[in-house]
Amino acid sequence: MPVIGEEIDVVTGRPGLKQVAAVAGVSHMTVSRVLSGHPNIRDSTREKVLKAVDELNYRPNVAARSLVTQRTERIGVLVESGTAFGPSSTLRAIERAARSRGYSVTSVALRDEQDMTPVDAIEHLTGLGIDALCIIAPRSSSVATLRTIEIGVPTLVVKSEDDPTFLTVSVDQQAGTAEAVDHLASLGHRDVLHLSGPLDWLDARSRERAFHVRAKSWGMRERPIVVGDWTPDSGYEFAASLTSVPEFTAMVVANDDMALGVIHGLAERGIRVPRDVSVIGFDDLPSARHMLPPLTTVRQDFDKLGTTVADVIHAHMHGQEIPRRTRIATELVVRESTAPPRA
Repeated sequence: MPVIGEEIDVVTGRPGLKQVAAVAGVSHMTVSRVLSGHPNIRDSTREKVLKAVDELNYRPNVAARSLVTQRTERIGVLVESGTAFGPSSTLRAIERAARSRGYSVTSVALRDEQDMTPVDAIEHLTGLGIDALCIIAPRSSSVATLRTIEIGVPTLVVKSEDDPTFLTVSVDQQAGTAEAVDHLASLGHRDVLHLSGPLDWLDARSRERAFHVRAKSWGMRERPIVVGDWTPDSGYEFAASLTSVPEFTAMVVANDDMALGVIHGLAERGIRVPRDVSVIGFDDLPSARHMLPPLTTVRQDFDKLGTTVADVIHAHMHGQEIPRRTRIATELVVRESTAPPRA
């Protein structure tokens, strides 16, 4: 196995691989194997090497490594909605985790007003010489497009459903939605409305399907879904359209932003939360605990999601055995926006 490293980086002047080896008390070959993710390394040895890396603030020379490995150590990330809290938080976590493994990350965020298509974005990223591609918060139309083109590098899609073509990592959308419905059912609610996100988004579709399956299992009244656009405005517009206290006694809202708009719109109509209508969101935004009332919601661990994405990509690139689908558990956070149904 070729050794990737140097005594002193001639460009940055930082400590090199051999200095890390000296501090850790191991061979520079062992250091190289640890940094390359080699599986057959003792935990105690790995800990000594990583401790030395931290002490010396060692950073691999990516240019030298690419000459040896024929890899750029660059991960390309396509984000369908770069301004939304979940996708942007996931991207930041990927960047942190990737850096700790010696990778750089180049990302492209798509916006509805841009002329760039998913194909344009992928061609841009692959043109930079990426070693792997990740798609965050994909739409079903974008995933369908991915299947029609030759990407040429390992591809991971952040989505709940298993996929025969791509690696997948996601928060368990179905389980999180079921937790929300179960919480309302345990309070006594049997007439619950779902405010969904746009159904071209895979996360929105997963939550919508899971809601109906779980609501039916509780014998809840079947209602047509209402579709929003992820923004507080869409939640507000729906709630403000109500002319009186509705028949339904609770709402499962597909994200916290729309839930914020719902609470605002209900308040303007004199409909009290949770006394008249309970509201539960999804995401656990930092602002969720400060809403009036504080929002009951389903927490997604975006840091763990991003770290797992980087770990799965790294393992796949080094030939390590990994599951084709990885799901991360959610957590129900109960606050003051849910209560037993009105009499």
